Amino acid sequence: MNLLITGVGSGLGKALAQEALKRGYRVYALGRHLPSELEGKIAFVRADLSRLEEVALKLSLLTEGIKRFELCILNAGTLGSMKDTRELSLREIDEVMGVNVWANKVIIDTLSELRKEVDLLIAISSGAAKNCNRGWGAYALSKSALNCLVSLYAKEITRTHFIALAPGLVLTPMLELVMSQDEERFPSVKRIKNSPKLPPDKTAQLIFEVLPKLKEFPSGSFVDLRDLPQYEYYIHKYGVY
Repeated sequence: MNLLITGVGSGLGKALAQEALKRGYRVYALGRHLPSELEGKIAFVRADLSRLEEVALKLSLLTEGIKRFELCILNAGTLGSMKDTRELSLREIDEVMGVNVWANKVIIDTLSELRKEVDLLIAISSGAAKNCNRGWGAYALSKSALNCLVSLYAKEITRTHFIALAPGLVLTPMLELVMSQDEERFPSVKRIKNSPKLPPDKTAQLIFEVLPKLKEFPSGSFVDLRDLPQYEYYIHKYGVY
């Protein structure tokens, strides 16, 4: 089984790659960093997904000779600055959109052009796509657009099952950065601090366990992992505050 994944440098992406290896996948990864724990274990091509003009070539090099991916996880993402929307410049929003949305479009288009078969494609989304909490401007906009992008491709590339997946609160460097923000100004920060969170490795394990369930949702769906019954079990067993 082949897995294509982006953003394995840390956090959830790294945990997903490690979990995939445990489950017998051959892992092919694009990203800026390769953790030492994955060196020699996966196929990796260094790529900065903010440089959109390079993504297609890097992906072509990574996937040369591979005709089929049972699973593709578009995990790479960036938070951007937590500010009020009126304080965000268009350049700041565009930088977040570039990594969180347009790089994924390039990847999907390139896979199609190269005639790579993909059974299940998961784009890592966020509850921010629906909550639109204060301070999350560029990130929320990008994840909302990503959900729409996934829905559109599901109608166009019917041989692939598309899912936009919100993984819930995961103790990653990105979430730690969020929790360091002003909770008086951004009330969602306080709620996040007081809510149970899962370590990356347990979230990755849960995602792989629910893969069959994800295929039961219509292609193009937005699925929040927290809405699945398995999530409650994981929170009770592994959740931390």
